[in-house]
Amino acid sequence: MIIEVKRNLSENEINALAEKYNAIIVTDRNRNLLVSSSSLKEIEETGYEQIEQHWVFDNDMQLSSRKFMPQTRNVNIGSFTTGKDESIVIIGPCSVESEEQIEQTAALIKENGLTSLRAGCFKPRTSPYSFQGMGIDGLKLLAKMREKYGFSIVTEVRDSTHVDAVIEYADVVQVGAKAMYDHGILRACGKARKPILLKRGFGTTLQEFVQSAEFILSGGNANVMLCERGIRTFETKSRFTLDLCGVAYLKENTNLPIILDPSHAMGYAYGVPDLARACMAMNVDGLLIEVHPDPSVAKSDASQQLNHTQFNELIQSLHPIAKAVGRNIV
Repeated sequence: MIIEVKRNLSENEINALAEKYNAIIVTDRNRNLLVSSSSLKEIEETGYEQIEQHWVFDNDMQLSSRKFMPQTRNVNIGSFTTGKDESIVIIGPCSVESEEQIEQTAALIKENGLTSLRAGCFKPRTSPYSFQGMGIDGLKLLAKMREKYGFSIVTEVRDSTHVDAVIEYADVVQVGAKAMYDHGILRACGKARKPILLKRGFGTTLQEFVQSAEFILSGGNANVMLCERGIRTFETKSRFTLDLCGVAYLKENTNLPIILDPSHAMGYAYGVPDLARACMAMNVDGLLIEVHPDPSVAKSDASQQLNHTQFNELIQSLHPIAKAVGRNIV
């Protein structure tokens, strides 16, 4: 249940109500909210004089629910705002590998009139022997590109040991599929006020996915976006299976902006353009696409990254699709 308390209540009165209903206190758009378990269905009759309104839910997807907030949340990434008539296309290599590589990517972004650069500095690799990222040095290179070109920077937090550094350097903090259940990261992101791009775990149900977002929302950070990047199924011919049915559910039932990642879903560059076009046709808030100057020498996820020529061809094909669903690409 979500309870909006009256504005004239004192801090002590709000705290007493929170204790009474075993609720978390959340400030949302200048409203004081008490968020308790969805198992709470009724308010004591004597308590109504302190309450403005309340919402009852079937499950713990509450702050993210369109039942609570019918409109899609506005999250600002530079000059772009979600929930409007624009879709953001965020591109960049899987990993920051060198200044030359990032400079070439920045030039591609500028050439296409885009506004955001994404690259990983702390990489949650499956093998301990794989490239683990440039760490702080990578963050500094991304910050240099932001200063030079004015791009918004999107980069991933791998674990709680460097979450503060990523929050400091990034404009958008990406929580990867392998970190989606890390409560240390989720709670740190809840205390931050920067946009959070939360990726779905590849073995995660939609409710588990959205409830991870609730950890951030209930921590006081309303700037949460969901990213569908494919789930693990019985199929072995693609890396994962992009769940567009799940995206339809999220659009209908949650108020969180949705970004789609066709690169990680497919796992192979040949399929990324077609998937990206299908994603844009879903009328979502944005795409996340991995692009590398020369994927053959990439230090991570080489098979799924587009080269610059392939991306230029793809972005030209995305513009008319975006226009057909009433959006512009930024």
